Amino acid sequence: MAHNTAPSDLSKSPTTKTKPLYRLPARFYGYQLFVLIVLAVLFTWLSRDETLDRWITGFWYDAATHHFPLQQNHLLDLLNHRLAKYIAIALAAVALIYGALRRNMPLVTGALLMGLGTLVVGVLKSISHHSCPWDLLEYGGKAVSYPLFGSAPEGSGPGRCFPGGHASSGFMIMGLFFAFWRERPRLAWCFVALGAAVGLAMGFGQVMRGAHFFSHNLWAGWWVWFSQVVAYGLVSAWFAKE
Repeated sequence: MAHNTAPSDLSKSPTTKTKPLYRLPARFYGYQLFVLIVLAVLFTWLSRDETLDRWITGFWYDAATHHFPLQQNHLLDLLNHRLAKYIAIALAAVALIYGALRRNMPLVTGALLMGLGTLVVGVLKSISHHSCPWDLLEYGGKAVSYPLFGSAPEGSGPGRCFPGGHASSGFMIMGLFFAFWRERPRLAWCFVALGAAVGLAMGFGQVMRGAHFFSHNLWAGWWVWFSQVVAYGLVSAWFAKE
């Protein structure tokens, strides 16, 4: 015998409610603006001075053979340049898919911000005239180096080496901050710390290979966080209802 389902029974069936986007307080953006300006001044000084960059890179360059011994190191390439990047990308993909299935808009937004951070760095890197250390005359190459914001000299080489693209794959984890700030602020800041640590570690692996200067990676982290903060502020101002 067939049984009809009462409307009241249908109303009790489980549904997945959409978790809406939320706005961050104005003081958050004020604080981030201050920190970003201070870091930009510091990173500009470090980049133009070049002392720290040259000192760190000097540890990994063999002046006798005029090359970086770890440039073609298979283990470093596998663990740092490939595996670490793939794990970070997988994390973003899982966050995006899970957030979409659970209708969790903050998580979806955080995952998209992860991709945005690397995209911004990738675009900046593609138009940069700064060449990688292993291409420079000082390190066995043929390209001429020049300071940040300086005019690109004749023979500046292939370029496309600033900011550090690979490091951005680690720094992009900071985007998950925006998925958890309201309900779990400590976890949110843990993602910022984790992203900064992973980005610096992945970037330093590239320094060891001669692929980047240390300051390239600092700027990568700066641009990733800057783009994520600005993008979230704009998106939440437009779509968030509270």
